[in-house]
Amino acid sequence: MSTEIYLDGNATTAVLPAAIDAALHAMGADFGNPSSSHGAGLKAKVLLDGARACARRLLGVGEGRLIFNSGATEGIQTAVLSALCAIRERRAAGQRVGSLLVYGATEHKAVPEALAHWNRLLGLDLLLYALPVDAGGRHDLDALRALAPEAALVCTMAANNETGVISDLDGIGAALAHSNTLWMVDCVQGLGKLALNLQATRIDYAPFSGHKLFAPKGIGMLYVRAGAPFTPLIMGGGQETGLRSGTENMAGIAALGAVLQALEEGNTFRSHAELEGFRARLAASLRRALPGIVFNAAFEHTLPTTLNFSVPGLASRELLDVFDAAAVRVSSGSACSAAKAAPSYVLQAMGLPDWRSSSAIRMSFGATIDSATIDDACARIERCGAALRSAGLLPDAKVPPAADGVVQLSDAGRHSWLVLDAASRAAAVIDAQPALQARIDALLHSGGYTLRASLRTDAADTIAPVRLGARLLLPCRVADATIYLLGRADAAQTTLAPAAVRHAFTGQAALAPLADLLGADSLICPASETQSAFCTSLRAEARAGQTAADDVNLDAAGLAAFLQSNPNVLLVDVREAYEHAASAGGPGGRAALNIPLSRLAQQIEAWQQSPSQPLVFFCRSGNRSAKAVHCLRRLGHSQCWHLVGGMALTSAAPILALAA
Repeated sequence: MSTEIYLDGNATTAVLPAAIDAALHAMGADFGNPSSSHGAGLKAKVLLDGARACARRLLGVGEGRLIFNSGATEGIQTAVLSALCAIRERRAAGQRVGSLLVYGATEHKAVPEALAHWNRLLGLDLLLYALPVDAGGRHDLDALRALAPEAALVCTMAANNETGVISDLDGIGAALAHSNTLWMVDCVQGLGKLALNLQATRIDYAPFSGHKLFAPKGIGMLYVRAGAPFTPLIMGGGQETGLRSGTENMAGIAALGAVLQALEEGNTFRSHAELEGFRARLAASLRRALPGIVFNAAFEHTLPTTLNFSVPGLASRELLDVFDAAAVRVSSGSACSAAKAAPSYVLQAMGLPDWRSSSAIRMSFGATIDSATIDDACARIERCGAALRSAGLLPDAKVPPAADGVVQLSDAGRHSWLVLDAASRAAAVIDAQPALQARIDALLHSGGYTLRASLRTDAADTIAPVRLGARLLLPCRVADATIYLLGRADAAQTTLAPAAVRHAFTGQAALAPLADLLGADSLICPASETQSAFCTSLRAEARAGQTAADDVNLDAAGLAAFLQSNPNVLLVDVREAYEHAASAGGPGGRAALNIPLSRLAQQIEAWQQSPSQPLVFFCRSGNRSAKAVHCLRRLGHSQCWHLVGGMALTSAAPILALAA
């Protein structure tokens, strides 16, 4: 299962082989400048004109202008600048212009950002207004009709990038029919997916982006209706008949031209009916795999290549991680904002509950996908569901095997610690963070644990020792704080010798006063990441900074050589259990031990007893494994490394070849 399945087509697409060939030909045989009058330039000009002519036919441009540019963002900027310059000129001439810049509430952020930018720079002082959408994500046409007389510019989109919701362009056009407003439609997601006849509409501007439809990044187009005002964003050598200066990106134009030609010929891309069938199969597998799943937009009003869904009780991060472990690439929304941990503003605008807008997943595919890939994707989706069940994260999950020992949960740099005893199913929690309470409750419930004590290191009250099976959790007052010592003890024992303390939950307490209570290698588990990301020890703190930092990084090639020379190496997957279960093992398909970071503090004790055992940690991206290896190195385990870039950047082939 090493081959990835790419289901994030609304973010970008692979480049069509014919487009790659066309780009290479343009860079090789037809490398001329289309502005040159000699033979090489004329050949390039023919290529340029041919691509434009094809685009004009497909989009129904009529007498309108079609300008090649770098992509949708430039097209949006140019359209907004053109419209606002015209509005300023009309107002200066005493003509009545509206006071509003209206944009759809679910519009890509590039649009309101461009509106605000040029509104400020041009000194127009117009009011930006977000046009509401209904629960299905479609524009409120009644509100638009009421706003139309005061709208100087209206910006909507042909189809939404997150939900795939298709706008009622005819309805919007009718709502604007009796107004003088200018109208821009972001057609990025509509190219190749919707039938467009732009000359038959009152759309003034329509930007397009090639990389959303199998062309390279950095090439796009802007449609400008005949008679619509236009101001060049880029002035210079007069290319594109003076509308967009700068030597043309001939490789990009040739590639886009090849895609448009394939679209026009109709033999490369799947039909609408086929794509709807593929979506239905994916949706059926998602329903089987993820009980309670809710699709956030009705299929009858969305692109057949887009599914947007939420699952009760599962965060988008958990879903992204389990899909990624199965090599199924999906996203949590717009690629431009996926790195920001915030609810989807698109789903919020639709009035969906917070849990749906903050945990949504977008699954989107290109129109070249085939039935075999859909079959494979469906099988992996159901594998992901099984992995989540095995971790107890789905409502119909079986009770997972009971965890035993110390578990660490963290939020915003604050740690909560759980002590679990599998034999007695007894548990204690130290420094429970409010943001983690639901997760703590779910973990205890799924494992069938009885909570014996919820303890705090900042509490003034002293409590009695807590017995958890063969473990004793012993409170001690240190200065103004309470710490808790954990070790194995028989039933009659009420104290712990320093050497018997395996873990000490110290809150924010200073370490110096702990020397009489702990052994040199007792694991200190603080309440804050400022003290330690996981755990430390008195010995580790004493030698901190005394030794030079060794290189702990292995890249894919280095790992292959390392595995060959160290056959006894233990690969350790620090991803969550459901990620491990959904994956096909470690790098190169090798077997790996799964120790999530939450369980690291428990496992360290065993590794301390085998200091010569080579360990290689890995995760999805290398971030989690780096934290694990630095923790162990600090504690004195010198035989540990981690895989830089994680599974995301590792090629299985060379590792398999060397490790076979």
